[in-house]
Amino acid sequence: MAFEKIRDPSEKTLAFLLLAPAFLLIALIVIYPIGKLIYNSFFDLRLSGGSGSFAFVGLQNYKDAWQDKDFWNAAANTILITVITVPGALVIGLSLAMLANLPFRRKWPVRLALLLPWALPLSFAGLIFAWFFHTEYGLINDVLARLKLQSESTMWLLRPNWAFAAICATIIWKTSSFMALILLAGLQMIPKSLYEAAEVDGASKWQQFWQITIPMLMPSIIVALIFRTITALQTFDIPYTMTKGGPGNATETLAMLIHKTTIEYLDMGYGSTLAVCMFLLSMVVTSFYLRRIGQTA
Repeated sequence: MAFEKIRDPSEKTLAFLLLAPAFLLIALIVIYPIGKLIYNSFFDLRLSGGSGSFAFVGLQNYKDAWQDKDFWNAAANTILITVITVPGALVIGLSLAMLANLPFRRKWPVRLALLLPWALPLSFAGLIFAWFFHTEYGLINDVLARLKLQSESTMWLLRPNWAFAAICATIIWKTSSFMALILLAGLQMIPKSLYEAAEVDGASKWQQFWQITIPMLMPSIIVALIFRTITALQTFDIPYTMTKGGPGNATETLAMLIHKTTIEYLDMGYGSTLAVCMFLLSMVVTSFYLRRIGQTA
């Protein structure tokens, strides 16, 4: 008994010493930047004009954001992109994962095809699809014209609704492979004996999908949704390279507005406020998914 009393504190001390470097690293690269961001949001920190003002304004920046039409437009665009692209990437990603999980004799070409869109840089994907949707020499208009499906070229990136649809299609193409890779790993963890027993009981493929595949795959689906939703809320590269937020600000996202405010306008205080709002939005969505994981566990 005395030996256990001596051993327990040493184990706790050892655990603390082993975790201390990781905690310090997290504090350095995560906690401090977030704290600094929140701190700056309470100040008028403008670097334009060489003034370098640094005055405490309290919640004024948040009040300005509440009344800022550009903020609400960017937030609405960001949420709409998330609502459209996340389910779209999930459906296509699940289809690709199930295709890659089929008993092919040679599976590497299929899995390589899944890796290529995911490995492609976001900005590069945006530039490629900007050419696809170009009004004059884009591939989409050329194909539609050859198929006699349109008489005049569609101005995909010059009209708000078409530009928004083009951006969403590009994001779904780029991110569905990431979803597929996570779901493929989940599919391979499902025991084949479950499907064999279901076939013996007379269950159809559709029933096996809904009664076995989806319930067993749900933890992987939620993990994939967490990562995809957070990155969707931070969408910047593809809309920026395709339209730069245009026409007007019809496709401007919250991340693009933060970039414009801080980098172009050099308003670090208000830019920090916008970043805090995006951070809070991401935390709310993440907490929702984590609660969902707790319910399915």
